Amino acid sequence: MKSSIGRKILMALSGFFLMFFLAQHFTINFLSVLSEESFNSVSHFMGTNPLIQYALQPVLLFAVIFHLSMGIYLEIKNKAARGAVKYAMNKPGTNAPWVSRNMVYTGIAILLFLGLHFYDFWIPELVTKYVEGDMTGMHAGSFRYYEELVAKFQDPVRVGIYCLAFIFLALHLLHGFQSSFQSVGFNSNRYTPGLKKFGNFFAIVIPLGFIFIALFHYVSHLN
Repeated sequence: MKSSIGRKILMALSGFFLMFFLAQHFTINFLSVLSEESFNSVSHFMGTNPLIQYALQPVLLFAVIFHLSMGIYLEIKNKAARGAVKYAMNKPGTNAPWVSRNMVYTGIAILLFLGLHFYDFWIPELVTKYVEGDMTGMHAGSFRYYEELVAKFQDPVRVGIYCLAFIFLALHLLHGFQSSFQSVGFNSNRYTPGLKKFGNFFAIVIPLGFIFIALFHYVSHLN
């Protein structure tokens, strides 16, 4: 943690963990498009499994906070190191793309969205289970998960915010995916080009998939 390289490696490792969670979260949410029953079953398992609730969930929360705080810290240190010297003669875009120069801002935008997401789903789930004491996941004789998900996507403003947030996520991932591998020392002339293509695929398809889910449920409600 005392060296810049060490911080970048920890930043990359937390990024790997969050990308794995993102893929898993997308897979579960996409079930809501395919099958209400499957989505309810998997959601109930995830929401009541002790290992997930009491071990992995705290780790996930820590990873989110650590990744953002470390990103902001590294950005401040980098700017301080450059000092008063103008970066690339006031033309930073000629040496680094916009995404790589604004990772902190896209990260903050994602964090703000997570606040809304927690307000919509995570906090009500905690209140239902640990305040009201209802661990059944049932409502009116059936699982409540699908019903609660669809209800949130009936508001066009909320759907718009979700879609915008996932655009920011795509921008963040476009640079963050490959940067994470470079930070841990993986740089191969043979494998890096393919890894970059997969990173671009991941950065576009996963956020686009989340956008599709939100729009699917919104349009389904209109019909």
